[in-house]
Amino acid sequence: MQRRVTFIPGDGIGPEVAEATRRVLEATGVQFQWDVITIGSKAQEMFGTPLPDAALDSIRKNKVALKGPVTTPIGSGFRSVNVALRKKLDLYACLRPYKIYPGIPTPFKDVDIVVVRENTEDLYSGIEFAKDSQQTVELLDFVSKATGDKIKKDSAVSLKVISQTASRRIAKFAFDYAIKNNRKKVTAVHKANILKFSDGLFLDSARQVAKEYPGIEFNDMVLDTTCMELVRKPWQFDVLVLPNFYGDFISELCAGLVGSMGVAPGANIGDDIAVFEPTHGSAPKYAGKNKVNPMAMMLSGVMMLRYLGERDAANKLEKAIAEVIAEGKNLTYDLKPDNPVGTNQVADAVIEKLK
Repeated sequence: MQRRVTFIPGDGIGPEVAEATRRVLEATGVQFQWDVITIGSKAQEMFGTPLPDAALDSIRKNKVALKGPVTTPIGSGFRSVNVALRKKLDLYACLRPYKIYPGIPTPFKDVDIVVVRENTEDLYSGIEFAKDSQQTVELLDFVSKATGDKIKKDSAVSLKVISQTASRRIAKFAFDYAIKNNRKKVTAVHKANILKFSDGLFLDSARQVAKEYPGIEFNDMVLDTTCMELVRKPWQFDVLVLPNFYGDFISELCAGLVGSMGVAPGANIGDDIAVFEPTHGSAPKYAGKNKVNPMAMMLSGVMMLRYLGERDAANKLEKAIAEVIAEGKNLTYDLKPDNPVGTNQVADAVIEKLK
């Protein structure tokens, strides 16, 4: 059976890690038909928009996409294509597993944590008000009248939006994932001690959903305590479910626990569409240098294979990647500072293990 997948190389280092991943996926024996689509800065130049309708149409049609990292301008330029993609396709669940593979240099052991991050709202909802704009003046006046609090007139404002609908939906996703993948515990991470209405709603929603899953242990933990405990005793955690903003930072922390962003895969999943991508950025300064680790995107490909029902191929590919790591010869600079190899050589080594 041929699998039709939207293939988005991305920009920066994206095309290199994406091509390396395509090679190893094809080496598993699964047959693919790739629809190659451009988004990001190159699409901006070509089509006048970083997220052309053709890209969205392809993903909606194929239901599955494999995506390389895409650069987001800092402070100016277009808003994040990644955020826009998730919102337009309602990819409400960001799924990021973090596992230590033997051979990776890290002071931790037995880390196997899955981060489930709400993907559509919170501070990343994109609702912002610029300093000195008429809308901001009106908003500050409304806040003053409604609460009595005075906000400095030279403020910019970003809204933190937490809904019961999105909170329940992501909590159910986390518990369903736990059941399907033989996980034992779900921890809701929040700041409801301070943000009593927004994070309070998220926590209350998670608690209500937890009652529907008596077979899964549930607890909650304040964000700052979670950060401390992750670096003290990461093995105590199983599945973490978080609002969007906190999930972004906790994901980076967990990547550090397992040794490198280069082995941190991810997926953005909706009810019937899924986009698989590494959690790292586009690192444009390394573009074209055959230097960066492609394993995060390869492991995202493993996740995609499992999503497609190709479990044997997924297990085979993950085993091959794990063997290359354990062998320690064909690793990039993040995992092997002395005498590292390049992106293409890592792909070659994984393909050799697949034979």
